[in-house]
Amino acid sequence: MISLFENDLTPIVFDVPDATILYYPHFFSATKADELFVVLLEKIPWQQDNITVFGKSHPQPRLTALFGNEGKPYGYSNIVMHPHPWNPVLTYIKESIAAVCEENFTTVLLNQYRNGKDSNGWHADNEKELGRNPVIASVSFGAARVFNLQHNTDKNQKIKIILEHGSLLLMKGTTQHFWKHQIPKTTKKIEKRINLTFRSIK
Repeated sequence: MISLFENDLTPIVFDVPDATILYYPHFFSATKADELFVVLLEKIPWQQDNITVFGKSHPQPRLTALFGNEGKPYGYSNIVMHPHPWNPVLTYIKESIAAVCEENFTTVLLNQYRNGKDSNGWHADNEKELGRNPVIASVSFGAARVFNLQHNTDKNQKIKIILEHGSLLLMKGTTQHFWKHQIPKTTKKIEKRINLTFRSIK
């Protein structure tokens, strides 16, 4: 299955140490991105889990959902999620990404940022079940949001990307070992954003 891509699929490649980061600003056409955003918003069984930080539990500042193969759970930040089986729209997006990165993803974590108050703190996708040097494919629909990356030891190495509607961000190689990333809060009035991060559980 082939996506309705824009004409230019040449990625922006970031020249930074200890990472392989590629960004496709218009991976899906505007029309296709609009269509997928509506379907994801309406058809995904969104949930809000509690997250524990420094011994205190509070609602996670976004909605989430997990889909994947064979019922394999996925855990992060003391949350263990059990996946729903793949549905047609997520399979379509997964196969579209596979056409450019040749990765057979087993799992997708979905995040819905309802407004600028919803966020995702500094972290790396380095859970042991992802194996060594995982490939993380991040697709965004809806409102554009700032995505920050920072090197773990060289604090002068920073990247700021505006993740646009219909975009794809690929993080490969040693990125998750040496870099952290976040979606910060914003005081600006901002509409909903849906992000899908595809990964492979080993």
